[in-house]
Amino acid sequence: MARVDIIMPQMGESIAEGTLSKWLKKVGDEVKRDEPIFEISTDKDDAEIPAPAAGVIAEIIVKEGETVAVQTVVARLETEKGAAIAAPDSAAPTAGAVSQPAAGGSRAATPAAPAPQREVATPSSPSRQQPAAPAIAASHSGNGNSFEDRVRTRSSPLVRKIAAEHGVNIASLQGSGVAGRVTKRDILGFIESGAATTSAPQGGRLAAAGGHALPMPQAWPGDVVEPMSKMRALISEHMVASRQTSAHVTSFIEIDFTRVARIRAKKRAEFEAATGQKLTYMPFIIKAVTQGLQAFPVMNSSVAGTNIIYRKQINIGVAVALDWGLIVPVIKRAEDLSLSGITRALNDLAARARAKKLSPEEVQEGTFTITNPGVFGSLMGTPIINQPQVAIMGVGAIEKRPKILTGADGEDTIAIRTCAYFSISFDHRVIDGAIADQFLAFVKKTIETFPETGL
Repeated sequence: MARVDIIMPQMGESIAEGTLSKWLKKVGDEVKRDEPIFEISTDKDDAEIPAPAAGVIAEIIVKEGETVAVQTVVARLETEKGAAIAAPDSAAPTAGAVSQPAAGGSRAATPAAPAPQREVATPSSPSRQQPAAPAIAASHSGNGNSFEDRVRTRSSPLVRKIAAEHGVNIASLQGSGVAGRVTKRDILGFIESGAATTSAPQGGRLAAAGGHALPMPQAWPGDVVEPMSKMRALISEHMVASRQTSAHVTSFIEIDFTRVARIRAKKRAEFEAATGQKLTYMPFIIKAVTQGLQAFPVMNSSVAGTNIIYRKQINIGVAVALDWGLIVPVIKRAEDLSLSGITRALNDLAARARAKKLSPEEVQEGTFTITNPGVFGSLMGTPIINQPQVAIMGVGAIEKRPKILTGADGEDTIAIRTCAYFSISFDHRVIDGAIADQFLAFVKKTIETFPETGL
């Protein structure tokens, strides 16, 4: 007879917390191993979490709607049916900070035993002892890419709300929590010290870049006001943080898909009969991008302070639009996959993303992201980099267009070609425009000369 802890999983390497949005089981319910037992929401995913073992739900610790740190115990499972079952409200404090209702409907982290956190040591960051008293100082790196910076930014919703009202950038502060996580006591002490750049009445101002405060919009008669979903709120936060972290630049190129379109039309029925997979344009794009990342390794890197980490694995994240948000499942080790292997992995991940069946590992460790707004008719865009990556590619609508072609005799003719605009948003801190444009040109050439035997 034993009990198994059920924890809040980490749905991405930049995620420090998650919201338990719905319990699918209740105390006393019998569950099978890998049977979904609760749903969570983060800025990376909105997924069902399976049971780690078969047994009976003995204790539910974290209630629906609560936001807790990753690795927090949210429930316990009794592995033998008929064993004693604890009441849900009699739970002892667990590892991690469990959010409780605070004034005004916000949630603040209740002190509890901190969950184990991994520390990343770099040559330029010697070990430091945590001060006895809560002390906040300007971050020495300021790039927001270290594990400590990410945890600090992922402070409790109440702390983020207070910081926004007073125009304080949490990522620039060093707190007294685990790995420098900024607590409510820290942020209030910082504001009371007079160090905050701006202050405003609660709910009356909205923080903006540069420490300036903007008026908070007010609802007018007849307006409909709805709170953001947890996923939408965290996506918003993640996108703003990315813009503040990376020096974004975007380049564009037009790619002729006529050859690929002909190969696809010719081989489609044979391919689908042999593999059981629907063949779209995206696997061709992923294959070309993978080869491009091998040719230009800096496009497959991350920034860690003043160091550049060149990733050996090529893990391609592909954005999947959902009715309730956006998920980026990751195709691991794309460099080792054939076109059919990429197709199989892509179709499987996309289907399970829409069914909320992705595991935490399947949205982690991406090294490069592709987003495809072209499926909705968009011609081009300037996507925001998915941190801690340094580049993201946007794929526009693939459509037929009139083009001027020069024949062997030097004469120009107008022909109908299947084309698309591609964009690449890149981090100018480590990628120069010439490299990004050469990468785009490489992808263009690879697609336009794709061999028929490449299937």
